[in-house]
Amino acid sequence: METRGFEALFDMKRTNSEEILDSNACPPAEIEVSLRDMCRINRWFGGIATTRKLIERVAAATGKKQFSLLEVAAGFGEIPRAASRELAAKGISLDITDLDRAPTHLQRSHRGLVADALALPFRDGSFDLVSCSLFAHHLEPCELARFAGEASRVSRCALLINDLIRHPLHLALVYAGFPLMRSYVSRIDGVASVRRSYTPEEMRSILSDAASPSRKIEISQHYLFRMGAIVWA
Repeated sequence: METRGFEALFDMKRTNSEEILDSNACPPAEIEVSLRDMCRINRWFGGIATTRKLIERVAAATGKKQFSLLEVAAGFGEIPRAASRELAAKGISLDITDLDRAPTHLQRSHRGLVADALALPFRDGSFDLVSCSLFAHHLEPCELARFAGEASRVSRCALLINDLIRHPLHLALVYAGFPLMRSYVSRIDGVASVRRSYTPEEMRSILSDAASPSRKIEISQHYLFRMGAIVWA
């Protein structure tokens, strides 16, 4: 009973609620501040490093040094570009295209388009890599499976998913990090994000159901409750 009680303490069920940043009611000024919060958090707490490591894994496996990359739910598109700057030291280059459902999330200085992640407007194999960061937890399991199918269709090498791991200690860290967040939206959405994110086991199960039997899936865990997933072409 004592062992089961300890396990139950860390048994955190997934709960889903819409995040403010996803709604049409979020004021433009708060969108700007919240996305800046996310950029800063990704720099400090492993978001950029996770994407960089996933791309390094694909480069090592394929021998390729140049990749076209579609960043889905890109927001400001900082993660792939920051990773690209770090990868340049290893001779790896990225040609990045941003995609987001909300035009207010995209940077005008970047190449990007507004479209639905669940119905990507590209031909099969249009990009070497399809990548997303902090997007998968916004999707219900059936939607995540659909996105994985669409992204795998569009990619020639792999789909890369960089997301959060649901865990009570992670939730506690979000609360502790409130002083680092300048927007109230970031605080509310940060809590919701952890609660609606997946465990590595859940992610593998969903992606396995979505992928064809010939596609290999790799799941890795990274700094401060980050998860990386690769669905190989």
